[in-house]
This record gives sequence, structure tokens and C-alpha cells, in this order.
Amino acid sequence: AALTLLCSPLAERTGKVLEEFCRCYREQYGVELFNSVRYEIEGGGGLQAQLLHRKVPLEDHVIYSGNLFQYIEENKKWRNRFCVVPHNYGLVLYENKLAYERVLQPRVLVNSAGYKILTSLDQYLELVNGSLPGATPKSGNTPILKCPTQFPLILWHPYARHYYFCVMTGKEQDKWRAVFQDCVRHCNNGIPEDSKVEAPAFTDAVRMYRQSKEQYGTWDMLCGNETQILSNLVMEELVPELKSTIGPRLKGKTQERQRAWIQISDAVYRMVYDQTKTQYDAILTKCELERPQMESTIRTDMDQIITSKEHLASKIRAFVLPKAEICVRNHVQPYISSILEALMTPTSQGFAEVREVFFKEVTDMNMNILNEGGLEKLVEYMEKLSQLAFHPVKMQSCYEKMDQLKLEGLQQRFDVSSTSVFKQRAQILMRQQMDDAVHTFETLLHQELGKLQGKDDLCKSIQRILERVLKKYDYDSSTVRKKFFREALLQITIPFLLKKLAPTCKGELTKFQELIFEDFASFILVENTYEEVVLQSVMKDIMQAVKEAAVQRKHNLYRDSMVMHNSDPNLHLLGEGVPIDWGEEYGGQPDAEPTSDKRRRAKQVVSVIQDDEGALPYEAGTEALTQHEERELQDTESPAASGSPGSVREIREMLRKEALEEAVGPA
Repeated sequence: AALTLLCSPLAERTGKVLEEFCRCYREQYGVELFNSVRYEIEGGGGLQAQLLHRKVPLEDHVIYSGNLFQYIEENKKWRNRFCVVPHNYGLVLYENKLAYERVLQPRVLVNSAGYKILTSLDQYLELVNGSLPGATPKSGNTPILKCPTQFPLILWHPYARHYYFCVMTGKEQDKWRAVFQDCVRHCNNGIPEDSKVEAPAFTDAVRMYRQSKEQYGTWDMLCGNETQILSNLVMEELVPELKSTIGPRLKGKTQERQRAWIQISDAVYRMVYDQTKTQYDAILTKCELERPQMESTIRTDMDQIITSKEHLASKIRAFVLPKAEICVRNHVQPYISSILEALMTPTSQGFAEVREVFFKEVTDMNMNILNEGGLEKLVEYMEKLSQLAFHPVKMQSCYEKMDQLKLEGLQQRFDVSSTSVFKQRAQILMRQQMDDAVHTFETLLHQELGKLQGKDDLCKSIQRILERVLKKYDYDSSTVRKKFFREALLQITIPFLLKKLAPTCKGELTKFQELIFEDFASFILVENTYEEVVLQSVMKDIMQAVKEAAVQRKHNLYRDSMVMHNSDPNLHLLGEGVPIDWGEEYGGQPDAEPTSDKRRRAKQVVSVIQDDEGALPYEAGTEALTQHEERELQDTESPAASGSPGSVREIREMLRKEALEEAVGPA
């Protein structure tokens, strides 16, 4: 009823936000197109990476699959589900493993962008109560749901639907938590990095839009693909209005109001998502249609556009730079070294742990081959090693190092809402460096295999290649980390400077608009040029701070002047070849097999703790299928009825009462 009442106003309000954003996007699109064409013509780029980069790292792989229990909100029951995490990191929930193998439709598909993984009901209730309209409920109220085990896993989102799971042991909980966190990490990074125009235009448009609303600094909900991020942007404005309108209408006990608010928020989010997708796709299509003409103009008038932009920049620089330099000297410069040190310590520990995990895995493989012998063992180990970077549990020790990142007083000073943006970016870079190291190692080893004779030769070659790859890793790791530190320092300081300078500078920028020729107005923006000048005011100090850290060899950083001469001139040519499939090339596996067999034998990155369908510690009858489902699945296996060692009498009682209250139907 509330949504019916608000449907039209919500659509209108959403349309206004999207219209304003699309205007920002069109402006930024022209600027980024100019930058892209200019870069293409003038050339450029940094040092070539020493390690190879794999183009399609997870093709035909499953990250993880296994059984866990899901809470079904429609009938308030817990059900056993078979969860599959494919190469795109979506969460796919099936009725059971047989349904997955028979390619039946999944029960649920979850894109986890923007979600938080919680492992306690107290954490969850704190977030739910914080988002509820009106006064915060008192602690000690009846929880919104009861978990039948002590090991819950809850996916919480500020706007979208929540998902509730549980498992039987702490070991399972740790593994699933690592898997879920990897899914969130991957899905949050949803904007394709190879897009040279659309991606930077989109992120700049989001930043410009939020700055027009006086919202500077990092934003936690820059998560997912473009439509998801844009939906979050709209919801950020709609939620306060929703709370004031719907809040007084929410009646009943605390749990009822909590459930109602979660359902309303999710329904609004889905409405906003659909409207956002339609309008964003339309602006993308419009820009793509205009692109050939814009690109032709840029190529024809490149020199004049550059001259016009430099003239504008000189005028803005004369006006802004003196004020910006004073602001940098008084409010930023004294803190740069502290911010850098806070970033360097956990990040460098994480990259050192990546090196250690890679070294240990290869060394263990080498020892096992030496003891057990044979090419067959090498194939078996290399198939596992090739996916090491995508093993959430083995990589967890690397990712956990970033949990130490704390800016403390600096976070409040520079208005950084959360460090999660930097943690996640560093973790993604760790995974990329690990995969690059593994891919380089397997490429070099594959090249050597034909020349080797015997087990001893193989082991010596593995050790020699490992040492070569580690040298390359150290060099690339230093380059990647220095770039990350510079970008993070800019992300922290530039919004702070823009906010500080806004009262004296922003209102005066309109007078510079007349310096731009009308024909070039699509490619030169006063606001962007102003931000470039502000960036220049602090960039020298940031570059100097990172350079000094490298000169002092802090955290194993290399100096910029140090260039590693490429000892493998043909290595990058090898990387352009056909991807290596160890099992197919050396294991003699057949190519053609039915889809269901492929699913059964799908290469899985993480091993399963419990492959069989388990049951919560209560009667098997509560998990019975309907006759229709039995016919559809031909499932003759009933879930195990035995209780687990960790089960307690209260759990049995609670679930027995549920079973008696109503007959169990399909979830």
C-alpha cells in the first residue's frame, strides 16, 4: 500500500536525479574521449611489467560449491541448499546438487556487490536497527530471526534484500565467509578497467554529481556495475525521504517494523534499478551515436583544443594556485608522511604474504614431485597451482593484512568515511599480482618441459624458474604498490582540498567559461581544469613522499630510477599464445562430454568440506519434497537424519515445533 501511494512520486524523483547525472555523464564523456584520443596520438605509458598477465583466468572453472542452510522468508523455514560460485562470482543456489547437475533452474541468483558479510546476529541487528526509521529500538528485543546453529552467515545491504545462511561448524563458516567475501570483492569491482572512455567518464560523473551536493571524499557504495552504482546514488537521496514518509506508517512490534522496512527498501531499490538501467542505457546509446563525429572533430582540431585548454588552465592556475598552495602547506603537507606510512605497512605486508604463499606452494609442489615423481603428479599440482590466486581460503592470509589499515585521527581530518575502498583495491591488486606470478611461472615451466630429462632435471628447473619469477614479482610488486600509494593519497587529499577551497574559489569559476571556444566546449570543462590545477598543487609533495620511501628501501620498494632489464625478451610473446590446459595436454582427458558430466567434473578452485547433503539436527521429514518435486528431480536420497556433534536440545525443540505448526511445502 505504501509503495502504491509513493510509486509515482518515487519515479519522478528518480527521473530528476538520473537526468542531472546524465548531464554530468555527457560532459565527462567528451572530456574522456578527448583524453583517450590525445593519449593514442601522443603515445605514452609506464614501464613494461615483468610478469605476464592472463586474459581469461577463470574460464570453465567453479570457485566453490557446497551445501549450506538458507532461511526462506516466505515460509520462515530453514532449507538445505546447494550453492555454486561460478567464475563470474555470482552466488547461485539450487534445490540440491542433483538439480545443479541436471541443469535445472536455480532457486536464487545473488549479485553480492555492495553487501557486507556478517557472522553474528548481533552485528546484523545493529545494522538493521540503525537503518530503521524512527527511534532506534532498545537492545534486548526479540531478534528478527532465530538461527538454528551458532554459525550464521548473513548478507546485508543498505537498500536491497538480505540473505540469511547458516552452517554446522566454525570451520565451514570460516570457509564460506572467505568465499562470500571474495564474491563481494569481485562484484564490487564491476566497472571494466579496460574501458578507456566510458569507465572514467562514469566515475568522474558520479564524483561531480556528489560534489554538487556538497558530498566530498570517498564513497562506500561505489560498488558493482554502472547500473548498481547509479541505483545506489539515487537511493542515497531517496532513503531520507522514504523514512520521513513511510516511517510513521510502520506499525506493530519491532520485528514486524524491521521486516516491513527491509521489504519496502528492497522493493524501492528494484524499482529504481529498473528505471536507472533504462535511462543509463539510453544515454550510453546516445553518446555512442555521437562518438564518430566527436572523434573526427578532436582529430581535426587537436592542436587548437590543446592550445585552448592550456590557455584556460593558465588563467585558472593564476587565480587558484596561490590559495591552493597555502592550503596544502598548512593542512595537507604535514600529514602526507603519516598517511603514507599508514597505507604502506599493511599493504606491503599483504604483498609480502602473497610472495610467501606463492613460494610455499611451488616449493611444496617441488618436494612432492621429488618424493612421488612423474609428470602425472606435475600435471595434478599445476592444475591446482594455476588457480591459486582465486582460492579465497589460501589467499585469506594475504587479504587479512589489510584489516590492519587504520587512518585513526587522519580519517576524521580528511573526511574519509571508511578505509574499505583502499582495503578492497589493495586486495584486488594482490590477487592480480599472484595470478601474474603463477601465470608467468607456468608459462616458463611449460616452455622448459620438452627439454627436461628425468625427475631431477624437472625439480632443478622448477627451482630455477621460481627464483626468476620471484625477482620479477619483487619488481612488479614495487611498481604496483607505489602507484597504489600515489592514487590513495590523491583520493584522500584532493576531495579535502576541493572542500576547503570551495567557499573562495568555486563561485568564481563561471567567469572562466567565456575563455572556451564554443566548438570545443564538449571537450574542455572549467570544473575539470580547476581540479587538475588543485591536483598539481599537491602532486609534487605526494610524488616526493613516495620517492623518499623508495630511496630508503622502506617495505622493499624500488627507486624509480631502477630499471630491471628484461632477462626474458620473448616472454611476452609466449604470453600471447593459447592458454595452457595441463589436464587436457598431459592428462589425456576427452574433449567432448555432456553438459551434466561437465558440471560434475567442473574444475573447482576450493575443495568442498562436505559434499553430501547434510541436515539440521532434527527429523528428516521437515525437509521432505513434494511429490511434484520428487518426480521432477527423481531424487530418491533423503537428507541424513542424524544430529551433528555440535547440536543442542533447544535447536531440536525449536525446529520440531516449526514442523508441527504447519505442513512443509516447497520453499
